[in-house]
Amino acid sequence: MVVSAGGGSMKELFPRNQNLETTAKLSCSYSGFSSPRVEWKFTHGDIRGLVCYNNKITASYENRVSFLNGGITFQSVTRKDTGMYTCMVSDEGGNTYGEVTVQLIVLVPPSKPTINVPSSVTIGTRAVLTCSEKDGSPPSEYKWFKDGTFDPVSASDTGDFTCEAQNGYESPMRSDTVHMDAVELNVGGIVAAVLVTLILLGALIFGIWFSYSRGYFDRAKKGYVSCCPGAL
Repeated sequence: MVVSAGGGSMKELFPRNQNLETTAKLSCSYSGFSSPRVEWKFTHGDIRGLVCYNNKITASYENRVSFLNGGITFQSVTRKDTGMYTCMVSDEGGNTYGEVTVQLIVLVPPSKPTINVPSSVTIGTRAVLTCSEKDGSPPSEYKWFKDGTFDPVSASDTGDFTCEAQNGYESPMRSDTVHMDAVELNVGGIVAAVLVTLILLGALIFGIWFSYSRGYFDRAKKGYVSCCPGAL
């Protein structure tokens, strides 16, 4: 009983802007089985799936995967197809069993990344700058550039920021350039606002005290009875 696959790893590279509707074939050869039953299992991290069961492609794959001579062929591979594929062969009744695993890696260069940079930030505070792109496979790694020179992003730096996405396939892609201003905290404005608030509060307290001192509140509490002239 022998089960083998055509290579332990298979990589499919798709140039930038090319449609991913390209075939990928995973072969599985075997011998020593009188009535072989072939199954293909897919795993990628916590994701599990069954591509082929009892020599037939399962419903979730039947529109783009075919089965022939123990192997499977993707008619239109996608980034999500990256993972480990295990070919499992057994006789009817399960008395004889063998398996082999092959890795499929779908490689796609990164697209132009999008960045989110605040137009201004106060010096000494925390600024969050983000950079992302959705096409790269495997996922891209990012570098930040300031004024055209690589520089770890600092919230207290004024300048033009650009990020670069790369995943090792084809040339890296750079984002548009976005300008960010680092501004000083307006201490004078804060002090002025506090002084104005204190003055208004002082005026309110003085008004209340003045009203009490003149007896305005006491008069409002007292009741007066007046009678028309001539009435007893």
